[in-house]
Amino acid sequence: MPELPEVETTRRGIETHLTGVRVAEVIVRRHDLRQPVSKDLSTIEGRRFTAVRRRSKYLLLETDDAGTLLIHLGMSGSLRVVFPSDPWKLHDHVGITLDNGRQIRFHDPRRFGLVLRLTGDPMRHPLLKKLGPEPLEDAFTAGYLQSACAKRSAAIKGVIMDAKVVVGVGNIYASEALFRAGILPRTQARRISKVRLTRLVAASREVLTDAIQEGGTTLRDFLNSDGEPGYFKQRLFVYERKGQPCRVCATPIRHAVIGQRSTYWCPKCQK
Repeated sequence: MPELPEVETTRRGIETHLTGVRVAEVIVRRHDLRQPVSKDLSTIEGRRFTAVRRRSKYLLLETDDAGTLLIHLGMSGSLRVVFPSDPWKLHDHVGITLDNGRQIRFHDPRRFGLVLRLTGDPMRHPLLKKLGPEPLEDAFTAGYLQSACAKRSAAIKGVIMDAKVVVGVGNIYASEALFRAGILPRTQARRISKVRLTRLVAASREVLTDAIQEGGTTLRDFLNSDGEPGYFKQRLFVYERKGQPCRVCATPIRHAVIGQRSTYWCPKCQK
């Protein structure tokens, strides 16, 4: 699934193609995604995109007078910048033709994504209004995380993957952040000191920032806006490295399923 760095990479990739550009045509080839594509999507024709924002793993394409497009890439979705004359791929479901001669195409083989037109304040939409703070913004602090963990006996990995606590720290990046912070993934959240949570906040920011700079993680289904894979996977310390030597101490990396998610850690570096 595309995570926060992949979505942010996509946002940055399409922003320059969209901002200030008018929509010439909307083409919907398939409506039945996780929720049906908005029937009134064509309302944005003739309108200009004024901003391309991100909230958690949702893209928000704002228009001058026709609301906001909320896009989620689902399990395997991507947005690509193409020419309208380029052949459509089998799972290209939505195309937005622009008056600059380009087209944005939404590609989603598993159809778990979303393309919705929202009116009013998008942050009040049910999908967004209960989300926690962004991990790269000032509201995500050690004090905040300590309060969120205070009564939680759940494993810390599950807590930092809870979007109501903090958004965008998905499975890969949770494993990597916990490694950098030296914390075992199974540790009960309420038992972690503020000093260690301070390290975890910093590590979460570092791993996400590194991934964004590298263009997102190279996953089987992820392509950035230009159709090229990201490169951060080359730098992962623990994720999908079961049995391989730790890059720091050479101890074999361990693996277990925690909260129904594959989890990786170094038994020597993480306590």
